[in-house]
Amino acid sequence: MSPLDATFLHVEDGITHMHIASCARFEGPPPPYDEVVELFRRKLPLVPRYRQRVRFVPGDLGRPVWVDDPHFLLEYHVRHTALPPPGGDDDLRRLMGRLMSQPLDRSRPLWETWVVEGLADGTWALISKIHHCMADGVSGTDLMSVVLDDRRDPPPSPPVEPWAPGPEPSDAELVREALRDMVASPLAALGRVPELLGQPQRLVERTKDVLAGARSMSSVLRPNTALSIEGHIGPHRRWAWSAATLDEVKLVRESFGGTVNDVVLTAISGGFRELLVARGEPVDGVVVRSLVPVSVRAADDHSTNNQVASIIAELPVGIADPVERLRSVTAHMVALKESHQPDTGVVVLEAAEITPAPFVALGLRAGTLALRHVVQRNVNTVTTNVPGPRQALYACGREMLAYYPFVPLSQGVRTGVAILSYNGKIGFGVTGDWDSVPDVGVLADGIRHGMDALLTAARAEERLGA
Repeated sequence: MSPLDATFLHVEDGITHMHIASCARFEGPPPPYDEVVELFRRKLPLVPRYRQRVRFVPGDLGRPVWVDDPHFLLEYHVRHTALPPPGGDDDLRRLMGRLMSQPLDRSRPLWETWVVEGLADGTWALISKIHHCMADGVSGTDLMSVVLDDRRDPPPSPPVEPWAPGPEPSDAELVREALRDMVASPLAALGRVPELLGQPQRLVERTKDVLAGARSMSSVLRPNTALSIEGHIGPHRRWAWSAATLDEVKLVRESFGGTVNDVVLTAISGGFRELLVARGEPVDGVVVRSLVPVSVRAADDHSTNNQVASIIAELPVGIADPVERLRSVTAHMVALKESHQPDTGVVVLEAAEITPAPFVALGLRAGTLALRHVVQRNVNTVTTNVPGPRQALYACGREMLAYYPFVPLSQGVRTGVAILSYNGKIGFGVTGDWDSVPDVGVLADGIRHGMDALLTAARAEERLGA
């Protein structure tokens, strides 16, 4: 397991749940449960990690490892439930929040999928939940593309070969391998030194980039204005969604410039502004500081391990005019792209590769415990944007109509927004702490209102230019 993958396990403490998830809605009628189980059974050979569980090395002498689960039972992971009448959107949101409030069982493969029936409009849903140590957002959508079909009537699959788990290592073998890695990793790092010294210009440029990223990161990691969206959290979650289309986003972008991501972040900024105003908090001049994971995965890399760094973006909720807000976001994101913040994050991960695993595990757990008692005001929220499948996907011959994501929360961060594109649509999944964010729907609705305000301005611009 990579250092970053292991981090997502070590910071989990019963309050911070490190699973990512999605709620996908399909056209009806719901298929029989057995058909969904068979759909997953046919695809399991393509996703070996789904039949593996985590083994921790005694004493945390090494990073956790993946081993085949000798007791794997598919029906344990593919579950079946129904909404109580009337089966409206609020019922589905509440179910999602409850499921996301429960940690995954670490003695089994770290994923679950729930088949949800009883939706009032005759549709049905798949709620998929997977631990962050198994996949980042990008590879998570790749997994969904593997499990689902890309056509309504796919060709028959070949017979599924019987599966037999591989041998499981003993504790002694895990310790022996961990001690070997503890010596080999620093030696491997030292072995790369001659290569770096042989390319002095590249070394100088990378050092400059890392230092520039560190300066940029330190400049924004100062305490922000106190906001009600930050503070301690409990183990329970609320969840809501909002939606837009890529055509809407492109219309705004063509009218006022920027990128698709800039437009989306501007709409989210509008949502946070609406939430704070509804709470009676002053917003003039206020920014909401967001952790924004950035994929460093190569375009042709479809592995399931996490490959992300982070930047700290400031969402200008203090700007009332939506177009001015977009221009502010665009300028800020251009500056962030030149700041080299992700380069600094990559170096930190590289350093973790050669740091003894016990020190990393101890430090992460101690830091997580400390955050239970100290309120941090450096980062107010998390915003993650993941490109999803561009074409329609199907489960048991039913088309997936909508695809909404879920982002986990950590101590000090009471809200988070995940963005996921799919087949010309954009789904926003808004996570809130149960106790401190009862108004999570205000933020979700505010994102849609923020998009509507941008669209109104863009259409007015179109009429002026006609």
